[in-house]
Amino acid sequence: MRCPFCREDDSRVVDSRTVDDGAAIRRRRECAACGRRFTTAETASLLIAKRSGALEPFSRAKVVSGVRKACQGRPVSEDDLALLAQKVEDALRATGTAEIPAMEVGLAILGPLRELDEVAYLRFASVYRSFDTLDDFEAEIALLRAEGEPTGQEPTTTSHSSNRS
Repeated sequence: MRCPFCREDDSRVVDSRTVDDGAAIRRRRECAACGRRFTTAETASLLIAKRSGALEPFSRAKVVSGVRKACQGRPVSEDDLALLAQKVEDALRATGTAEIPAMEVGLAILGPLRELDEVAYLRFASVYRSFDTLDDFEAEIALLRAEGEPTGQEPTTTSHSSNRS
């Protein structure tokens, strides 16, 4: 690591700490030539591979912007959107891959968005999956209903009996 003061290439690490819940490492360094100390921050880059082949850094703001349109008029707060973007980033980083196809970003959005608001999920999915007909919507709604119902369970009833003496 090059010293920002004297431009010497040789420095040693004096202290290391994780920051941002382990997403980055803060290192305190000392220059071997001038003896001055400086701080560096290291983060793993997450690049999105666009369909055109271009690479761009992952942006939570772009996730929030895209999902905000689907959530328009829905009871979803900015904090909810920020948390969704964090979940998406965490899921993408968990793959262990530095370059993620843009298509996978959309897939990573669908799960948390569905948990947040099913109407917003349908809006986003209709654009993302290019729904062409009402049949596409009906199939997705049927899937949502089927997955939302308990499987093979009868409703339980409780009876209250009281012993009065």
